[in-house]
Amino acid sequence: MAFNHLPAGVHDALRPLSVRPVTHSVSMAHDQIPRQAGIHPSPRAVLGRLSTGAGRGARITHTEHLPPRPGTHADWPSAIRPEVINAIRAAGIERPWAHQARTAEHALRGESVVVATGTASGKSLAYLAPVLSTLLDGSEEPSGRGTTALYLSPTKALAADQRRAVASFTAPLGTGVRAAVYDGDTPVEEREWVRQYANYVLTNPDMLHRGILPGHPRWSSFLRALRYVVIDECHTYRGVFGSHVAQVLRRLRRVCARYGSSPVFLLASATASDPAVAASRLTGVPVVEITEDGSPRGEVVFALWEPPLTELHGEQGAPVRRTATAESADLLTDLAVQGVRTVTFVRSRRGAELIALIAQERLAEVDRSLPDRIAAYRGGYLPEERRALERALHSGELLGLAATTALELGMDIAGLDAVVVAGYPGTRASLWQQAGRAGRTGEGALAILVARDDPLDTYLVHHPDALFRQPVESTVLDPDNPYVLAPHLCAAAAELPLTEPDLELFGPATEELMPQLEQRKLLRRRATAWHWTRRERAADLTDIRGAGGSPVQVVEAATGRLLGTVDAAAAHTTVHEGAVHLHQGRSYLVRQLDLDDSVALVEEAAPPYSTTARDTTAISILETTTEIPWGDARLCFGSVEVTNQVVSFLRRKLITGEVLGESKLDLPPRTLRTRAVWWTVTDDQLEEARVHPQALGGALHAAEHASIGILPLFATCDRWDIGGVSVPLHPDTLLPTVFVYDGHPGGAGFAERAFHTAARWLAATREAIAACECEAGCPSCIQSPKCGNGNDPLDKKAAIRLLTTLLAGAPEQPPAAE
Repeated sequence: MAFNHLPAGVHDALRPLSVRPVTHSVSMAHDQIPRQAGIHPSPRAVLGRLSTGAGRGARITHTEHLPPRPGTHADWPSAIRPEVINAIRAAGIERPWAHQARTAEHALRGESVVVATGTASGKSLAYLAPVLSTLLDGSEEPSGRGTTALYLSPTKALAADQRRAVASFTAPLGTGVRAAVYDGDTPVEEREWVRQYANYVLTNPDMLHRGILPGHPRWSSFLRALRYVVIDECHTYRGVFGSHVAQVLRRLRRVCARYGSSPVFLLASATASDPAVAASRLTGVPVVEITEDGSPRGEVVFALWEPPLTELHGEQGAPVRRTATAESADLLTDLAVQGVRTVTFVRSRRGAELIALIAQERLAEVDRSLPDRIAAYRGGYLPEERRALERALHSGELLGLAATTALELGMDIAGLDAVVVAGYPGTRASLWQQAGRAGRTGEGALAILVARDDPLDTYLVHHPDALFRQPVESTVLDPDNPYVLAPHLCAAAAELPLTEPDLELFGPATEELMPQLEQRKLLRRRATAWHWTRRERAADLTDIRGAGGSPVQVVEAATGRLLGTVDAAAAHTTVHEGAVHLHQGRSYLVRQLDLDDSVALVEEAAPPYSTTARDTTAISILETTTEIPWGDARLCFGSVEVTNQVVSFLRRKLITGEVLGESKLDLPPRTLRTRAVWWTVTDDQLEEARVHPQALGGALHAAEHASIGILPLFATCDRWDIGGVSVPLHPDTLLPTVFVYDGHPGGAGFAERAFHTAARWLAATREAIAACECEAGCPSCIQSPKCGNGNDPLDKKAAIRLLTTLLAGAPEQPPAAE
């Protein structure tokens, strides 16, 4: 009853597909080349063709038509150098949009600013214009290196893409702007040149944390002249990752102050709630927000698509819907046959591989030239593989791509006609970010959300107002999380001894942590400063991605060839012994997982099954921070300790999802101290809800599963970020209790958000269960495909009655946020 994960098995992913060949031919336009009139397909016409055929139309539960929007121009600020304006005009942009000009004005005045407008609204140019102009000014200084700027992106791919964009503008500017990428893929021989000569360095928070800040003396001339820090796609810095990045940025500000600079922060974000508040929390400085989008937008047709029920039955005899993986592969195939350039976003690496593989097989039946124009793109690929795919996408060589969120972020993939989103990506912000990848030339675009067999997805495709009539979420991050803050204080002390005035920079929790770090002999106070005491690198104390250790290398046993990597946190469930691992359309069996050396040895195989890990979870309460009454029930928030262990894995037939067998695993347990929200009910309430003792476990278990599935609607998380446990009689509460907890050490703010929105969250949970058309419970409402207990027991009707009674006692006013 712990973490809920992606649907187990491929079920009917290889079910025969009826492909309808089209009679017209579609010319492929290369990136950056406008489509010829009459060639760009109408999104309404494309959706109409997709919805024809047996039962296809009934799968569309809602269609939203977003009308086109005209653009609003402005003039560049007079301080922008004419050479920069001329270079922008040479790229075909005569005048900026209003939000671009306003952003540049704030930047040139030395004010940190966040531009939070829609996808493809030209946010890059909004910060590039003032940055390039300032770098040109600095290049004319008679001595020294001149002005510098730092660009941070959450992914290597985005930094490489931005480097290409910068090159297109700077070619006419001569040597005044020297831009270079500095990340883990940068050859060693190039790194010294970047440090000494580049004045616009494009990197990521990981490299800033592990490379630049610990080696700041070698970067002294760059940091001394640092004028701007650009933070692209800043809405992705949420949860534990965002909290780590917030502390990395505070370390950067501290080191810059040491060299006499105080950079201005320029942030770009997808449309977000309260972007200035989130940006200020991330950077630690006041930030002005620009939210009015002046760019034009073509018509967007957005369809909600629910796969049909199959004749198959899953665990406990529950009805099973066709998987989002299979349905999305069908759609990608049909779109490719129509000549529609498409990206299909998938939540898992395995899903991306499967969708690309299935589409390639189906397209081979139609046209032998089409399979080579479909590919998968995901994290874990080697650098040269990623670069080759990016070039093929830019050139137009690829017609369709199945990608993880590695391509969600602002990479310039202009010319796309359609986006298929295989499963709700966890937040409305991410959904709009992914949908906005199509129609980037200002033409019409088609977006399709394909629902997974999951409580939240099912709820959303039948409640479109929750997607189209609600604002996007606020970004949740907690820089004061002691599990985040402590290692960054150590890293800061290793960079420059920490002094009393520094403590305020890192937040109010710092003063309390310092004695603890001294007791653990990580820091030592000498005179007026704290010093790092160890020989090892302080930056290695933490992985800012929260992966929980070094990535596990996936190695082909027979050849020693490195296939890719898997995050340490996912290794127990994805590359355990006996697991099926997919890589670029090929399947491998894991023969050995060596946790000490972080290596998984695999051999190529073609098993007729997929694998799904099973785990068990126990939880204990460490501290109750807040507790409020809900009638006789109690709603609580506090600290807990969670013990999780992967104990076995299932083998499922590819076509039917039928369980072929279960194999035990001997993997060590993992202990997590985190934050949780939990609620208890009394015997009187159980009697009122007519939940008898024999049904109690199933009612609690069903409510737990469904509430985990629905929480991403109220917090900027997805179900990978959270876990849950339900217990008919918990030893700490001595009552029936349901827990939902953050899946990261110290918490990530998601459980706290759940506590503050509990009435709305649990009401939506009850509605999602009650509205499901199944009789006794299914993956669309109360079943979890990763349940450690095999979805047994579950009681749908008892869960509805229990939640009804619980909500009857909810206070009229929600608990006040801290």
